[in-house]
Amino acid sequence: MDIHQFWKAVLKQDAGAIRAYFAQDAYINWHCTNEHFTVDEFIAANCDYPGRWDGEVERVEETGDTVVTVTHVYAQDRELSFHVTSFFKVDDDKIIAVDEYWADDGIAPQWRLDKHIGTAIK
Repeated sequence: MDIHQFWKAVLKQDAGAIRAYFAQDAYINWHCTNEHFTVDEFIAANCDYPGRWDGEVERVEETGDTVVTVTHVYAQDRELSFHVTSFFKVDDDKIIAVDEYWADDGIAPQWRLDKHIGTAIK
């Protein structure tokens, strides 16, 4: 399975291309919002989300039947930006389970800014 092509399909909100990566009975968990999706529900959540999206896979780690990605996902107008860490369980070149953790990108909280600790990564 080409994980970069999978993410390309997700960012393009291409339902048919996304579906092709999944086993029929696969499931997806979004832990930060306590949501469990079937493949059809996952595709609806991604493809019906308003706006146009872009992004880049920043890191990929593979071990056994698990692929882990860290992906920067952002609105094309750059008004929204997220980082998502995804754990894909793969069998026979199809995704059978995904556990994802989405985080809003933003500045550090004021209490840390007030302490003048840390520096920007980029």
